[in-house]
Amino acid sequence: MQNQKTKILVEGAAMVALATVLSFIRVFKLPWGGSVTLLSMLPIVLFSIRRGMIPGLTAAFVYSLTQFTQGIMDGLFGWGLTPGMLIACILLDYIGAFTVLGIAGCFRKKKLPGWIGGITLAVTLRFFLHFLSGVVIWHSFGELWNGFSTENTYLYSFLYNGCYMLPELIFTLAGAVALLSAPQTKRLLLVEE
Repeated sequence: MQNQKTKILVEGAAMVALATVLSFIRVFKLPWGGSVTLLSMLPIVLFSIRRGMIPGLTAAFVYSLTQFTQGIMDGLFGWGLTPGMLIACILLDYIGAFTVLGIAGCFRKKKLPGWIGGITLAVTLRFFLHFLSGVVIWHSFGELWNGFSTENTYLYSFLYNGCYMLPELIFTLAGAVALLSAPQTKRLLLVEE
């Protein structure tokens, strides 16, 4: 029993480390903010599918702390937020948004359709938390691209966050399906009870 807990802990730590490294590899960065990474969510969602929601949420929470640290390095404390807005930003954009990735294992016993559904749910929840942050904290509006602008905070937040979260979802699903469908990797990533 203790050996199994240690194995899960080490595996979770390895997935958090891999996800963190991948989060620094940006496939493209949008001019108004947000970027698409090289499958940075994939290790966390695969861990949740393999080990279940409780270990998945735990690993995702640790990953959220690494993302918060990355946010500090990107200048989070220099963005001019009030203390209340800063706390809300940390909770919504970092702790909450990355911890929900651990929910990906919620349908893990349903095989590939359940894995796709769990990943979609987890990434959609992450999008919702970023969207909520955009509406409640940032109240942003203005030009997004090529002269398109809006004064509707909800639309702006939806488009701003959707422009990077939709590609992230597509890439994560494609990576997961490729890994979970290939016999060579499926054997390694098989759901453990």
